[in-house]
Amino acid sequence: MDWQERLDSGADMLRQQAVRIPLPDAESERTLHENMARIADAGDRKRALLDDPDVPLTEVYEDELDDMRQSFEHRLLQVAGEDYYDVATAYMDGERDDWIGALAAYYLECYYRLQERYTVDEQFFFLVILRYPDCFTVNLSFLTGDIDSDGVRYESATHGGGDLTDSDREQYYADSQYSQHEAAEYLRGQIGCIRDAFPDPDSTPVEERRYGGFVHITGRDGAKFAEILDSLSPDPDRFDGEASTPGLVPEGPEARRAKQQYFTDVEIAI
Repeated sequence: MDWQERLDSGADMLRQQAVRIPLPDAESERTLHENMARIADAGDRKRALLDDPDVPLTEVYEDELDDMRQSFEHRLLQVAGEDYYDVATAYMDGERDDWIGALAAYYLECYYRLQERYTVDEQFFFLVILRYPDCFTVNLSFLTGDIDSDGVRYESATHGGGDLTDSDREQYYADSQYSQHEAAEYLRGQIGCIRDAFPDPDSTPVEERRYGGFVHITGRDGAKFAEILDSLSPDPDRFDGEASTPGLVPEGPEARRAKQQYFTDVEIAI
């Protein structure tokens, strides 16, 4: 299989699929909580950077991308060890058929596609993480379409305003800074939904943490950026049985509903 064929195969790894991870014990519950807390902390850092007029929007997104890269590389190392690339490509080449290879291929594809993310206009990063009584799922894909009125929109003076007069460019810069401040305020109000969905298992009764989740959508069309971060309720009837081992599962009805709710003319790019 050549590299282009492997990329096409990798894209199929993400298309309408999700990772399902069992939660068999207290340690796995605590690890999930800590991982979600790190995602929330990254959102707080992004909010602070968006609100800093001395930080270009490109740097804000580079920081977010670096954090995501590290997160997926950490997952790859956890799942498959230092040889994760060989494990993932062996799975995509049909040389192995096990859950370790499947998850390594999924995470590696996420890792690669995220590196391309900010060079591609009109494409949105779509992430859904959901908690069920005995497991959690991670659903990542890349979508095209128009985001509805939910969420927040903001602009980057670095990416636009090239044909404006000096005075208009100053106004455009001020407007862009204000829109980024509005985006920071939006995130300030929404980041709590991640922490609420995955509370500390050491201080929260199990009945209060059996279900939870969130959806995060972010992307840009030229100089215009958009962001949605919101709670998402898991479907209690999604799975028939308990999760015995990690693996890939079809995306759930929750993700499908979120795509229809937040987008018009949505299409799956990857």
